[in-house]
Amino acid sequence: MTMLSGIRIIDLTTVIFGPYATQMLADLGAEIIKVEAPGIGDISRYLGSGVPDPTMGSIHLTVNRGKRSIALDLKKPEDAATLRDLIATADVFFHNVRGKAISRLRFDYAGCKAIKPDIIYVHGTGFGQDGPYADLQAYDDVIQAATGTTSLLPRVDGDPRPRYLPSLIADKIAGQFGAQAILAALVHKLRTGEGQAVEVPMFECFASFMLVEHLRDAALDPPIGPAGYPRQLDPTRQPFPTSDGYLAIVPYTAESTARLMALLGSADLLATPEFEAAKAKGQHMAIIYSEIARKTPAKTSAEWLDLFAANDIPAMAARDLQDIKEDPHLAATGFFRHRTHPDVGAFHEMQPPVKYGAMPDRDLGFAPRVDGDGASIRGELGE
Repeated sequence: MTMLSGIRIIDLTTVIFGPYATQMLADLGAEIIKVEAPGIGDISRYLGSGVPDPTMGSIHLTVNRGKRSIALDLKKPEDAATLRDLIATADVFFHNVRGKAISRLRFDYAGCKAIKPDIIYVHGTGFGQDGPYADLQAYDDVIQAATGTTSLLPRVDGDPRPRYLPSLIADKIAGQFGAQAILAALVHKLRTGEGQAVEVPMFECFASFMLVEHLRDAALDPPIGPAGYPRQLDPTRQPFPTSDGYLAIVPYTAESTARLMALLGSADLLATPEFEAAKAKGQHMAIIYSEIARKTPAKTSAEWLDLFAANDIPAMAARDLQDIKEDPHLAATGFFRHRTHPDVGAFHEMQPPVKYGAMPDRDLGFAPRVDGDGASIRGELGE
């Protein structure tokens, strides 16, 4: 028995936002039926290398794991009928087709509710559908720009060019909100027997996420300061150089800062008039960070880490992305599991990070081929 055994979700989403949301639910045991375009399938299949099949890319192995795939051309009456039959069996219908297009196909909320009165109908949108951006297309870069996220790096390094954070961060955060929304709607349905329409707008989700700290003093009326969280935007707050690498070191409290300065041989700094004046203005951390950077080249990363661990100073080596699979903690916890996909071959599979006492570890399902389950799904529907 899994956490979501017996829950069926029809997933008409594409790329990362929707597939990432339903991947998390598949990891919890929900049955996800992925509806794809015939032939090419979802574009997420082509993100990363797929050898020898380009439709089985490396990112697809993650975001679509544990799902079943059926290929349907919804402009064809017979395929639209199959989707209607699937919706009639489902708890949730999740799509990210723009509103006007899904209405033309007659799979808007009213159309789906007529098929299944208690359906949870989840629409993943770029922008809230009651605003002027409702019909615009949204991709991660667009959302990073629209939310002001591209203005963060210029605030740190002084280069005025807006820049993206090098991650599909807006897609993934919207996916987290999407999974949360589905779970909340399922709880409501279990309590009341009622389905509902749920909208998950990417722009608003990511704005909510980024502005938790970065709206800052601009949240007040009238504002008492500019938007942007100074601690995050301090240009001196960067990994610190050692004799053979870099470390992240976090002197978060006054007590840990004093302990760190003592370990660095810089305790006197905290009593200087310059530091006291900066502290009175809330601007003292730049002095601390600069002093750390001045002292850390004296030892190796390993020497500093041993010293900091013995003195309860938060610190970790700044690892290269390429080396993450060798992390000893992740190895000990079994985060990466070596598996063999029947179509792709050997790969490293990330395990779900949250552990539930009521759900034992289990083998996660593999990512499917395009329409890899089409025949069996049609058979279950009696077609």
